[in-house]
Amino acid sequence: MTGTNGRPAADGDAARGDTVAAVVRQWQAVHPELDTGPMEVIGRINRCAALLQQAEDAPLRRAGLSRPEFDLLGALRRTGHELTPSELARETYSSGAAVTKRLKQLTARGLVERRGDTRDRRVAHLRLTDAGRALVDGILPEQLAYETAVLSVLAPGGTGELAGLLAELLTRLEGRMGALRA
Repeated sequence: MTGTNGRPAADGDAARGDTVAAVVRQWQAVHPELDTGPMEVIGRINRCAALLQQAEDAPLRRAGLSRPEFDLLGALRRTGHELTPSELARETYSSGAAVTKRLKQLTARGLVERRGDTRDRRVAHLRLTDAGRALVDGILPEQLAYETAVLSVLAPGGTGELAGLLAELLTRLEGRMGALRA
């Protein structure tokens, strides 16, 4: 089968009828000479990410957390050691200002505690409290169950194949994004 732009159709091509397919058909009507292949991939990745984010945030909302707050708590839990705010910003791909704001809220809720550095008072070391650890450990199984259910619609072996392709793309993007922005 051939795709709408003369390329071989892939599973999930524009003919499938997802929301990105409609956008691709509209662009092809306006600019039939353009290859919409990249849009078919990037658009679907973005749309999937948005839908997954909406649904997976339900357990977080019930716990009174935002996704970025959970990301901070999760980073502190999975690294297994104290982090400085700048390390936490790097670990979560967040700005320093955003981390500071979120840490203030999480500290006020008793989920994170700060310890000053004995040599440099400007540096803080952050760690989860027992309540923070319990919250993360309580939400994580529910999150993983949700993700397992979402991926169960893929063909056997599809999850591993998709993970491999996305890992390849992510590795290359992480290494090249600085050059692409220039």
